[in-house]
Amino acid sequence: MRTDDPEILERCERLARTLKTRGWMLASAESCTGGLIAACCTGLSGSSDWFERGFVTYSNAAKTEQLGVPAGLIETHGAVSEPVARAMALGAAAHSRAQVSVAVTGVAGPTGGSPDKPVGTVWFGWTIQGQAWTEWCRFDGDRDAVRTATVRHALDGLLERLQQI
Repeated sequence: MRTDDPEILERCERLARTLKTRGWMLASAESCTGGLIAACCTGLSGSSDWFERGFVTYSNAAKTEQLGVPAGLIETHGAVSEPVARAMALGAAAHSRAQVSVAVTGVAGPTGGSPDKPVGTVWFGWTIQGQAWTEWCRFDGDRDAVRTATVRHALDGLLERLQQI
């Protein structure tokens, strides 16, 4: 994935304007995207005005240590699940100075899929001032396509929810 993708940059610019207008900061918690959301956001000059920090929590231990996701939650539901995505988003907000967070956890492939969670399965979590939302998607394509679609959907989902608040 290219962090200078025009469609993704446009989303980041809209997000920047929205957050700066409200005086809010964003934190990201990323697993399957490995920091691509943070890279896209910080690719914009002046992003320190609205992007507070990013957590790359690829391992289960990192999710627990950095975000406070209970290990039992991961053991019970798996890392790619609604409860873990929610806990990641809430943890990113709780372990930062951000009012807004986005979290992604999924199976980008080409390995790692299962019948219950095939390659392309991604759970999203968003929080805005303590209110949390989650959503599940399944994306087609290779690893790069899944990760790119995940970044786009994460940003779109956040923009959509910010418009409702």
